[in-house]
Amino acid sequence: MNMPRLLTLLALVASFFPASFAFAEEVAGSRPNIVFILADDMGWNQPGFNNPARKSLTPNIDALAAEGMRLNEFYTHSVCAPTRSAFLTGRYAFRTWSDWRTEDFGKPSYLAKLGLTLAHNDRGEPTRRIHALDTEEITIAEVLQDSGYFTALLGKWHLGEWLPEHLPMGQGFEYQYGHYAWGIDYYTKTIVHNAPARFAVYDWHRNQQPVNEEGYSTDLIAAEAERVIAARKDDERPFFMYVAFNAVHGPLNPPPGFSGDVNDPMAIRDAMLVSLDKAVARIEQALDDNGFQDNTLLVFTNDNGPVLEELSRPFRGTKNTTFEGGVRQPAIIRWPGKVKPGSSQDGLMFVTDFYPTFRTLAGSNMPQARPIDGIDMTEMLFDGQPSQRHEIIYDVAGSVRLPTIRQGDFKLMGDMLFNIKTDPAEQVDVALKHPQLVAQLRERVTEVGAERPPLGDKPLLMDPPLPYVYGLEEQKETPQWLIDKVEAVRATQPKQWAPGETPWPKAPMGAEASKMDGLRDEVAK
Repeated sequence: MNMPRLLTLLALVASFFPASFAFAEEVAGSRPNIVFILADDMGWNQPGFNNPARKSLTPNIDALAAEGMRLNEFYTHSVCAPTRSAFLTGRYAFRTWSDWRTEDFGKPSYLAKLGLTLAHNDRGEPTRRIHALDTEEITIAEVLQDSGYFTALLGKWHLGEWLPEHLPMGQGFEYQYGHYAWGIDYYTKTIVHNAPARFAVYDWHRNQQPVNEEGYSTDLIAAEAERVIAARKDDERPFFMYVAFNAVHGPLNPPPGFSGDVNDPMAIRDAMLVSLDKAVARIEQALDDNGFQDNTLLVFTNDNGPVLEELSRPFRGTKNTTFEGGVRQPAIIRWPGKVKPGSSQDGLMFVTDFYPTFRTLAGSNMPQARPIDGIDMTEMLFDGQPSQRHEIIYDVAGSVRLPTIRQGDFKLMGDMLFNIKTDPAEQVDVALKHPQLVAQLRERVTEVGAERPPLGDKPLLMDPPLPYVYGLEEQKETPQWLIDKVEAVRATQPKQWAPGETPWPKAPMGAEASKMDGLRDEVAK
Protein backbone atom coordinates (compact mmCIF):
# COMPACT_ATOMS: atom_id res chain seq x y z
CA MET A 1 0.00 0.00 0.00
CA ASN A 2 1.43 3.41 -0.91
CA MET A 3 1.92 6.08 1.73
CA PRO A 4 -0.96 8.46 0.75
CA ARG A 5 -3.43 5.56 0.85
CA LEU A 6 -2.04 4.37 4.16
CA LEU A 7 -2.41 7.80 5.72
CA THR A 8 -5.94 8.14 4.35
CA LEU A 9 -6.86 4.77 5.83
CA LEU A 10 -5.39 5.70 9.17
CA ALA A 11 -7.32 8.95 9.22
CA LEU A 12 -10.52 7.10 8.36
CA VAL A 13 -9.96 4.51 11.06
CA ALA A 14 -9.16 7.21 13.56
CA SER A 15 -12.44 8.96 12.85
CA PHE A 16 -14.35 5.97 14.21
CA PHE A 17 -12.46 5.86 17.49
CA PRO A 18 -13.52 7.90 20.51
CA ALA A 19 -11.03 10.35 21.99
CA SER A 20 -9.47 7.46 23.87
CA PHE A 21 -10.36 3.81 23.86
CA ALA A 22 -7.97 2.28 26.39
CA PHE A 23 -8.36 2.89 30.08
CA ALA A 24 -5.44 3.36 32.43
CA GLU A 25 -6.64 0.55 34.67
CA GLU A 26 -6.62 -1.82 31.69
CA VAL A 27 -3.01 -1.12 30.68
CA ALA A 28 -1.68 -1.02 34.24
CA GLY A 29 0.17 -4.26 34.88
CA SER A 30 -0.41 -5.49 31.32
CA ARG A 31 3.36 -5.92 30.86
CA PRO A 32 3.79 -4.78 27.26
CA ASN A 33 7.13 -4.85 25.50
CA ILE A 34 8.66 -1.37 25.64
CA VAL A 35 10.91 0.02 22.93
CA PHE A 36 12.25 3.49 23.69
CA ILE A 37 14.04 5.12 20.74
CA LEU A 38 16.06 8.23 21.51
CA ALA A 39 17.53 10.45 18.79
CA ASP A 40 20.45 12.75 19.60
CA ASP A 41 20.51 16.52 19.01
CA MET A 42 17.45 16.52 16.73
CA GLY A 43 15.73 19.87 16.29
CA TRP A 44 12.02 20.41 16.77
CA ASN A 45 11.46 21.15 13.10
CA GLN A 46 13.60 18.37 11.64
CA PRO A 47 10.92 15.64 11.52
CA GLY A 48 8.29 16.26 8.89
CA PHE A 49 5.35 15.91 11.28
CA ASN A 50 6.49 19.20 12.85
CA ASN A 51 7.57 20.80 9.58
CA PRO A 52 5.75 19.85 6.35
CA ALA A 53 8.56 21.33 4.27
CA ARG A 54 10.82 18.49 5.46
CA LYS A 55 8.42 15.56 5.04
CA SER A 56 10.52 14.08 2.25
CA LEU A 57 13.36 13.52 4.75
CA THR A 58 11.44 11.61 7.43
CA PRO A 59 8.60 9.63 5.80
CA ASN A 60 8.93 6.72 8.23
CA ILE A 61 8.98 8.79 11.41
CA ASP A 62 6.04 10.76 10.02
CA ALA A 63 4.17 7.51 9.35
CA LEU A 64 4.88 6.50 12.95
CA ALA A 65 3.31 9.77 14.09
CA ALA A 66 0.25 8.98 11.97
CA GLU A 67 0.00 5.56 13.60
CA GLY A 68 0.39 6.90 17.13
CA MET A 69 0.10 9.95 19.36
CA ARG A 70 2.25 13.08 19.18
CA LEU A 71 3.20 14.70 22.46
CA ASN A 72 3.24 18.44 21.80
CA GLU A 73 4.56 19.56 25.19
CA PHE A 74 7.16 16.93 25.94
CA TYR A 75 10.32 18.23 27.63
CA THR A 76 13.81 17.08 28.56
CA HIS A 77 16.93 18.61 30.00
CA SER A 78 19.01 20.62 27.53
CA VAL A 79 22.03 18.31 27.22
CA CYS A 80 22.62 14.60 26.51
CA ALA A 81 23.70 13.08 29.83
CA PRO A 82 21.19 14.93 32.06
CA THR A 83 18.29 13.73 29.93
CA ARG A 84 19.53 10.14 29.91
CA SER A 85 19.97 10.15 33.67
CA ALA A 86 16.52 11.65 34.22
CA PHE A 87 14.93 9.04 31.94
CA LEU A 88 16.64 6.12 33.66
CA THR A 89 16.12 7.28 37.26
CA GLY A 90 12.90 9.30 37.14
CA ARG A 91 14.80 12.06 38.95
CA TYR A 92 15.95 15.51 37.91
CA ALA A 93 19.57 15.39 36.78
CA PHE A 94 20.85 17.70 39.52
CA ARG A 95 19.88 15.12 42.14
CA THR A 96 22.48 12.72 40.75
CA TRP A 97 24.95 15.41 39.62
CA SER A 98 24.28 14.21 36.08
CA ASP A 99 23.87 17.82 35.02
CA TRP A 100 27.67 17.55 34.94
CA ARG A 101 28.79 15.07 32.29
CA THR A 102 31.56 12.53 32.73
CA GLU A 103 33.89 14.36 30.35
CA ASP A 104 33.46 17.65 32.23
CA PHE A 105 35.68 16.25 34.99
CA GLY A 106 38.67 16.38 32.67
CA LYS A 107 38.13 19.98 31.51
CA PRO A 108 39.72 22.81 33.52
CA SER A 109 36.99 25.35 32.75
CA TYR A 110 34.26 23.05 34.03
CA LEU A 111 36.26 21.94 37.07
CA ALA A 112 36.89 25.56 38.02
CA LYS A 113 33.14 26.11 38.33
CA LEU A 114 33.06 23.30 40.88
CA GLY A 115 36.03 24.60 42.83
CA LEU A 116 38.08 21.62 41.65
CA THR A 117 41.37 21.47 39.79
CA LEU A 118 42.57 19.15 37.09
CA ALA A 119 43.67 15.87 38.69
CA HIS A 120 47.05 14.20 38.22
CA ASN A 121 47.91 10.57 38.81
CA ASP A 122 50.86 9.38 40.90
CA ARG A 123 53.09 9.70 37.82
CA GLY A 124 52.22 13.38 37.51
CA GLU A 125 50.08 12.91 34.37
CA PRO A 126 46.92 15.01 34.04
CA THR A 127 43.84 12.81 33.97
CA ARG A 128 40.08 12.71 34.38
CA ARG A 129 38.26 12.38 37.68
CA ILE A 130 35.75 9.51 37.56
CA HIS A 131 32.17 10.73 37.47
CA ALA A 132 29.13 8.64 36.58
CA LEU A 133 25.54 7.84 37.49
CA ASP A 134 25.47 6.74 41.13
CA THR A 135 25.12 2.95 41.37
CA GLU A 136 22.73 3.42 44.32
CA GLU A 137 20.16 4.86 41.94
CA ILE A 138 17.49 2.36 40.85
CA THR A 139 17.22 2.61 37.09
CA ILE A 140 14.12 1.82 35.08
CA ALA A 141 16.09 -1.08 33.61
CA GLU A 142 16.52 -2.50 37.12
CA VAL A 143 12.82 -1.98 37.83
CA LEU A 144 11.76 -3.78 34.68
CA GLN A 145 14.33 -6.51 35.12
CA ASP A 146 12.90 -7.09 38.61
CA SER A 147 9.48 -7.37 36.96
CA GLY A 148 10.69 -10.16 34.70
CA TYR A 149 11.69 -8.15 31.64
CA PHE A 150 14.63 -8.79 29.35
CA THR A 151 16.53 -5.47 29.21
CA ALA A 152 18.83 -4.21 26.46
CA LEU A 153 20.63 -0.98 25.71
CA LEU A 154 21.65 -0.37 22.11
CA GLY A 155 23.59 2.77 21.21
CA LYS A 156 24.76 5.65 23.36
CA TRP A 157 25.10 5.41 27.16
CA HIS A 158 26.87 8.64 28.35
CA LEU A 159 26.55 7.94 32.08
CA GLY A 160 29.99 6.52 32.81
CA GLU A 161 32.67 5.02 30.59
CA TRP A 162 35.23 3.46 32.91
CA LEU A 163 34.34 1.41 36.01
CA PRO A 164 32.24 -1.72 35.31
CA GLU A 165 29.62 -0.81 37.89
CA HIS A 166 28.99 2.43 35.99
CA LEU A 167 28.48 0.75 32.62
CA PRO A 168 25.06 -0.41 31.32
CA MET A 169 25.37 -4.02 32.52
CA GLY A 170 26.08 -2.70 36.01
CA GLN A 171 22.92 -0.55 35.88
CA GLY A 172 20.23 -3.09 35.01
CA PHE A 173 20.80 -4.00 31.37
CA GLU A 174 21.29 -7.67 30.47
CA TYR A 175 22.52 -6.79 27.01
CA GLN A 176 24.67 -3.90 25.80
CA TYR A 177 25.75 -2.77 22.36
CA GLY A 178 27.17 0.56 21.25
CA HIS A 179 29.28 3.26 22.86
CA TYR A 180 29.74 4.53 26.39
CA ALA A 181 30.77 8.17 25.96
CA TRP A 182 29.44 11.35 24.40
CA GLY A 183 29.93 11.14 20.64
CA ILE A 184 31.70 8.77 18.27
CA ASP A 185 32.83 9.04 14.69
CA TYR A 186 30.16 7.08 12.81
CA TYR A 187 32.78 5.08 10.90
CA THR A 188 35.89 4.72 13.09
CA LYS A 189 33.88 4.35 16.36
CA THR A 190 36.36 6.61 18.16
CA ILE A 191 35.80 9.55 20.50
CA VAL A 192 37.90 12.46 19.27
CA HIS A 193 39.43 13.19 22.70
CA ASN A 194 39.45 11.97 26.28
CA ALA A 195 39.72 15.28 28.12
CA PRO A 196 42.20 16.30 29.36
CA ALA A 197 43.99 13.99 26.90
CA ARG A 198 43.65 15.31 23.34
CA PHE A 199 43.66 12.13 21.27
CA ALA A 200 41.13 9.53 20.18
CA VAL A 201 39.79 6.54 22.14
CA TYR A 202 37.93 3.52 20.73
CA ASP A 203 34.35 3.23 21.96
CA TRP A 204 32.35 0.38 20.39
CA HIS A 205 31.33 -2.60 22.49
CA ARG A 206 29.02 -5.58 22.75
CA ASN A 207 28.28 -6.83 26.26
CA GLN A 208 31.11 -4.62 27.48
CA GLN A 209 33.82 -6.08 25.31
CA PRO A 210 35.33 -4.21 22.33
CA VAL A 211 33.85 -5.29 19.02
CA ASN A 212 35.42 -4.83 15.60
CA GLU A 213 32.79 -3.83 13.05
CA GLU A 214 32.88 -1.92 9.83
CA GLY A 215 29.97 0.26 8.87
CA TYR A 216 27.99 3.36 9.76
CA SER A 217 26.89 3.44 13.39
CA THR A 218 23.26 4.34 12.64
CA ASP A 219 22.97 1.30 10.36
CA LEU A 220 24.79 -0.95 12.83
CA ILE A 221 22.50 0.00 15.72
CA ALA A 222 19.43 -0.68 13.57
CA ALA A 223 20.81 -4.07 12.51
CA GLU A 224 21.57 -5.00 16.12
CA ALA A 225 18.04 -4.00 17.11
CA GLU A 226 16.66 -6.29 14.40
CA ARG A 227 18.72 -9.19 15.76
CA VAL A 228 17.75 -8.58 19.37
CA ILE A 229 14.05 -8.32 18.49
CA ALA A 230 14.14 -11.51 16.43
CA ALA A 231 15.80 -13.36 19.32
CA ARG A 232 12.91 -12.38 21.63
CA LYS A 233 10.57 -14.78 19.79
CA ASP A 234 12.15 -17.64 21.72
CA ASP A 235 11.84 -15.89 25.11
CA GLU A 236 8.50 -15.64 26.89
CA ARG A 237 9.61 -12.63 28.90
CA PRO A 238 8.49 -9.16 27.85
CA PHE A 239 11.38 -6.96 26.77
CA PHE A 240 12.56 -3.42 27.35
CA MET A 241 14.82 -2.16 24.60
CA TYR A 242 16.37 1.29 24.95
CA VAL A 243 17.70 2.28 21.53
CA ALA A 244 19.79 5.43 21.86
CA PHE A 245 21.06 6.48 18.46
CA ASN A 246 24.02 8.85 18.26
CA ALA A 247 22.33 10.34 15.19
CA VAL A 248 22.05 13.19 14.42
CA HIS A 249 24.78 14.30 16.85
CA GLY A 250 28.11 15.38 15.36
CA PRO A 251 30.57 14.80 13.87
CA LEU A 252 29.04 15.47 10.48
CA ASN A 253 29.74 12.08 8.88
CA PRO A 254 27.81 11.59 5.64
CA PRO A 255 26.13 8.17 5.53
CA PRO A 256 27.05 5.58 2.88
CA GLY A 257 25.87 6.54 -0.57
CA PHE A 258 25.84 10.27 0.13
CA SER A 259 25.78 12.10 -3.19
CA GLY A 260 25.44 15.66 -1.99
CA ASP A 261 27.98 18.41 -1.53
CA VAL A 262 30.53 17.34 1.09
CA ASN A 263 31.17 21.04 1.77
CA ASP A 264 27.51 21.71 2.59
CA PRO A 265 26.93 21.03 6.31
CA MET A 266 23.14 21.19 5.99
CA ALA A 267 23.16 18.66 3.17
CA ILE A 268 25.13 16.30 5.40
CA ARG A 269 22.78 16.92 8.34
CA ASP A 270 19.80 16.12 6.12
CA ALA A 271 21.43 12.91 4.90
CA MET A 272 22.14 11.86 8.49
CA LEU A 273 18.49 12.51 9.32
CA VAL A 274 17.35 10.38 6.37
CA SER A 275 19.63 7.60 7.62
CA LEU A 276 18.08 7.83 11.09
CA ASP A 277 14.58 7.75 9.60
CA LYS A 278 15.38 4.52 7.74
CA ALA A 279 16.83 3.01 10.92
CA VAL A 280 13.65 3.76 12.86
CA ALA A 281 11.65 2.09 10.10
CA ARG A 282 13.81 -1.03 10.36
CA ILE A 283 13.07 -1.32 14.09
CA GLU A 284 9.35 -0.81 13.56
CA GLN A 285 9.37 -3.39 10.79
CA ALA A 286 11.26 -5.89 12.95
CA LEU A 287 8.59 -5.56 15.63
CA ASP A 288 5.87 -6.14 13.05
CA ASP A 289 7.65 -9.05 11.32
CA ASN A 290 8.17 -10.87 14.60
CA GLY A 291 4.61 -10.47 15.81
CA PHE A 292 5.29 -7.91 18.53
CA GLN A 293 3.43 -4.90 17.10
CA ASP A 294 0.20 -5.15 19.07
CA ASN A 295 1.83 -5.73 22.45
CA THR A 296 4.63 -3.19 22.20
CA LEU A 297 4.65 0.38 23.40
CA LEU A 298 6.99 2.15 21.00
CA VAL A 299 8.29 5.59 21.96
CA PHE A 300 10.29 7.86 19.68
CA THR A 301 11.77 11.08 21.01
CA ASN A 302 14.99 13.09 21.34
CA ASP A 303 17.41 14.02 24.12
CA ASN A 304 17.89 17.78 23.70
CA GLY A 305 17.76 20.56 21.14
CA PRO A 306 20.00 20.95 18.08
CA VAL A 307 23.23 22.88 17.74
CA LEU A 308 21.70 25.22 15.16
CA GLU A 309 18.85 27.51 16.15
CA GLU A 310 17.32 27.33 12.68
CA LEU A 311 16.51 23.68 13.41
CA SER A 312 14.60 24.72 16.57
CA ARG A 313 12.20 27.13 14.89
CA PRO A 314 9.61 28.35 15.66
CA PHE A 315 11.28 28.10 19.06
CA ARG A 316 14.25 30.05 20.36
CA GLY A 317 17.48 28.49 21.56
CA THR A 318 19.54 25.34 21.05
CA LYS A 319 21.16 22.51 22.88
CA ASN A 320 22.84 23.66 26.11
CA THR A 321 20.22 26.36 26.71
CA THR A 322 16.90 26.12 28.51
CA PHE A 323 15.01 28.11 25.91
CA GLU A 324 12.21 26.04 24.33
CA GLY A 325 14.48 25.12 21.45
CA GLY A 326 16.81 23.37 23.88
CA VAL A 327 14.24 21.50 25.97
CA ARG A 328 11.00 20.91 23.98
CA GLN A 329 11.32 17.70 21.95
CA PRO A 330 9.49 15.89 19.16
CA ALA A 331 7.84 12.83 20.71
CA ILE A 332 5.59 9.99 19.53
CA ILE A 333 4.09 6.98 21.27
CA ARG A 334 2.56 4.06 19.37
CA TRP A 335 0.64 1.17 20.89
CA PRO A 336 -1.99 -0.32 18.55
CA GLY A 337 -5.36 -0.64 20.22
CA LYS A 338 -4.26 1.49 23.16
CA VAL A 339 -3.34 4.80 21.51
CA LYS A 340 -5.54 6.52 18.97
CA PRO A 341 -3.81 6.78 15.55
CA GLY A 342 -3.07 10.30 14.38
CA SER A 343 -3.87 11.85 17.77
CA SER A 344 -1.94 14.42 19.75
CA GLN A 345 -1.69 15.43 23.39
CA ASP A 346 -0.96 18.94 24.64
CA GLY A 347 -0.43 18.04 28.28
CA LEU A 348 2.84 18.94 29.95
CA MET A 349 5.20 15.94 30.28
CA PHE A 350 8.84 15.63 31.31
CA VAL A 351 11.25 12.82 30.49
CA THR A 352 11.26 11.65 34.14
CA ASP A 353 7.59 10.75 33.74
CA PHE A 354 8.35 7.65 31.69
CA TYR A 355 9.87 6.06 34.81
CA PRO A 356 6.68 5.75 36.90
CA THR A 357 4.60 5.22 33.76
CA PHE A 358 6.69 2.20 32.74
CA ARG A 359 6.57 0.93 36.34
CA THR A 360 2.79 1.04 36.23
CA LEU A 361 2.61 -0.75 32.88
CA ALA A 362 4.95 -3.46 34.15
CA GLY A 363 3.02 -3.88 37.41
CA SER A 364 6.20 -3.27 39.39
CA ASN A 365 6.18 -3.26 43.19
CA MET A 366 9.96 -2.84 43.53
CA PRO A 367 10.75 -0.55 46.48
CA GLN A 368 12.01 2.91 45.55
CA ALA A 369 14.16 4.28 48.37
CA ARG A 370 14.83 7.67 46.81
CA PRO A 371 12.00 10.05 45.88
CA ILE A 372 11.40 10.49 42.17
CA ASP A 373 10.32 13.57 40.25
CA GLY A 374 8.44 11.64 37.58
CA ILE A 375 4.63 11.57 37.47
CA ASP A 376 2.68 8.53 36.29
CA MET A 377 1.18 9.56 32.94
CA THR A 378 -0.93 6.49 32.18
CA GLU A 379 -4.17 8.46 32.62
CA MET A 380 -3.00 11.24 30.31
CA LEU A 381 -1.64 8.90 27.66
CA PHE A 382 -4.30 6.20 27.71
CA ASP A 383 -7.42 7.85 29.19
CA GLY A 384 -7.06 11.26 27.58
CA GLN A 385 -7.09 12.91 31.01
CA PRO A 386 -5.35 16.26 31.63
CA SER A 387 -1.69 16.11 32.58
CA GLN A 388 -1.02 16.13 36.30
CA ARG A 389 2.28 17.94 35.75
CA HIS A 390 2.29 21.66 36.43
CA GLU A 391 5.98 22.24 37.13
CA ILE A 392 9.33 21.37 35.54
CA ILE A 393 12.75 22.12 37.04
CA TYR A 394 15.17 22.27 34.10
CA ASP A 395 18.27 23.44 35.96
CA VAL A 396 19.19 24.72 39.40
CA ALA A 397 22.09 26.64 40.90
CA GLY A 398 25.33 24.71 40.69
CA SER A 399 24.74 23.70 37.09
CA VAL A 400 26.66 25.20 34.18
CA ARG A 401 23.36 26.46 32.78
CA LEU A 402 20.93 29.03 34.16
CA PRO A 403 18.51 28.00 36.92
CA THR A 404 15.24 27.49 35.05
CA ILE A 405 11.75 26.57 36.22
CA ARG A 406 8.37 26.34 34.56
CA GLN A 407 5.11 26.55 36.46
CA GLY A 408 1.90 26.54 34.49
CA ASP A 409 2.27 28.89 31.53
CA PHE A 410 5.31 30.76 32.85
CA LYS A 411 9.00 29.94 32.69
CA LEU A 412 11.70 31.73 34.68
CA MET A 413 15.13 31.39 33.05
CA GLY A 414 17.74 33.19 35.11
CA ASP A 415 16.26 36.70 35.36
CA MET A 416 14.02 36.34 32.30
CA LEU A 417 10.33 35.45 32.51
CA PHE A 418 8.34 34.16 29.54
CA ASN A 419 4.68 33.27 29.09
CA ILE A 420 5.05 30.05 27.10
CA LYS A 421 1.35 29.85 26.29
CA THR A 422 1.13 33.25 24.62
CA ASP A 423 4.80 33.53 23.58
CA PRO A 424 6.19 30.05 22.89
CA ALA A 425 9.00 31.61 20.84
CA GLU A 426 10.15 33.48 23.98
CA GLN A 427 10.54 36.84 22.32
CA VAL A 428 9.14 39.02 25.11
CA ASP A 429 10.65 39.05 28.60
CA VAL A 430 7.75 39.91 30.95
CA ALA A 431 9.74 39.83 34.21
CA LEU A 432 9.17 43.54 34.91
CA LYS A 433 5.40 43.06 34.58
CA HIS A 434 5.28 40.21 37.09
CA PRO A 435 7.80 40.93 39.89
CA GLN A 436 5.85 38.89 42.44
CA LEU A 437 5.74 35.85 40.18
CA VAL A 438 9.46 36.20 39.46
CA ALA A 439 10.19 36.25 43.19
CA GLN A 440 7.93 33.26 43.76
CA LEU A 441 9.52 31.17 41.01
CA ARG A 442 13.04 32.17 42.04
CA GLU A 443 12.31 31.12 45.60
CA ARG A 444 10.93 27.80 44.38
CA VAL A 445 13.87 26.91 42.12
CA THR A 446 16.26 27.91 44.91
CA GLU A 447 14.37 25.75 47.40
CA VAL A 448 14.47 22.71 45.11
CA GLY A 449 18.10 23.34 44.20
CA ALA A 450 19.04 23.18 47.87
CA GLU A 451 18.15 19.47 47.72
CA ARG A 452 21.23 18.79 45.59
CA PRO A 453 23.45 16.31 47.50
CA PRO A 454 27.15 16.98 48.17
CA LEU A 455 29.44 16.23 45.23
CA GLY A 456 32.49 15.13 47.18
CA ASP A 457 36.06 15.57 45.96
CA LYS A 458 35.96 12.87 43.24
CA PRO A 459 39.16 11.01 44.24
CA LEU A 460 38.92 8.14 41.72
CA LEU A 461 40.94 8.78 38.55
CA MET A 462 40.97 7.32 35.06
CA ASP A 463 44.24 5.47 34.61
CA PRO A 464 45.76 5.39 32.07
CA PRO A 465 44.79 8.97 31.18
CA LEU A 466 44.70 8.07 27.48
CA PRO A 467 43.51 4.48 27.04
CA TYR A 468 43.07 2.83 23.67
CA VAL A 469 39.52 1.80 24.59
CA TYR A 470 37.00 2.77 27.27
CA GLY A 471 36.20 0.39 30.11
CA LEU A 472 38.62 -0.51 32.90
CA GLU A 473 38.06 -4.25 32.42
CA GLU A 474 38.68 -3.86 28.68
CA GLN A 475 42.27 -2.75 29.33
CA LYS A 476 43.40 -6.27 30.26
CA GLU A 477 43.95 -7.61 26.75
CA THR A 478 43.64 -4.85 24.17
CA PRO A 479 43.49 -6.53 20.74
CA GLN A 480 45.97 -5.48 18.09
CA TRP A 481 43.25 -4.60 15.59
CA LEU A 482 41.94 -2.02 18.08
CA ILE A 483 45.37 -0.50 18.72
CA ASP A 484 45.95 -0.24 14.97
CA LYS A 485 42.60 1.49 14.41
CA VAL A 486 43.18 4.03 17.17
CA GLU A 487 46.76 4.76 16.12
CA ALA A 488 45.56 5.39 12.58
CA VAL A 489 43.09 8.00 13.85
CA ARG A 490 45.58 9.60 16.25
CA ALA A 491 48.09 9.96 13.41
CA THR A 492 45.67 12.40 11.74
CA GLN A 493 45.03 14.54 14.84
CA PRO A 494 46.79 17.83 15.68
CA LYS A 495 49.91 17.39 17.79
CA GLN A 496 50.14 20.98 18.99
CA TRP A 497 47.61 23.53 20.19
CA ALA A 498 47.90 27.28 20.71
CA PRO A 499 47.85 28.46 24.34
CA GLY A 500 44.31 28.32 25.70
CA GLU A 501 42.97 26.18 22.87
CA THR A 502 41.53 22.70 23.30
CA PRO A 503 39.63 20.19 21.14
CA TRP A 504 36.55 20.76 23.32
CA PRO A 505 34.38 23.84 23.94
CA LYS A 506 34.75 25.79 27.16
CA ALA A 507 32.08 25.66 29.85
CA PRO A 508 28.91 27.53 28.83
CA MET A 509 28.03 30.84 30.42
CA GLY A 510 24.69 32.62 30.39
CA ALA A 511 21.54 32.26 28.36
CA GLU A 512 23.25 32.19 24.97
CA ALA A 513 25.75 29.49 25.95
CA SER A 514 25.55 27.72 22.62
CA LYS A 515 26.70 30.83 20.75
CA MET A 516 30.04 31.04 22.54
CA ASP A 517 33.42 30.53 20.88
CA GLY A 518 33.72 26.80 20.29
CA LEU A 519 37.36 25.80 20.86
CA ARG A 520 38.89 28.22 23.32
CA ASP A 521 38.89 26.86 26.84
CA GLU A 522 38.95 29.40 29.63
CA VAL A 523 41.93 29.30 31.94
CA ALA A 524 41.15 27.74 35.31
CA LYS A 525 42.06 30.12 38.11
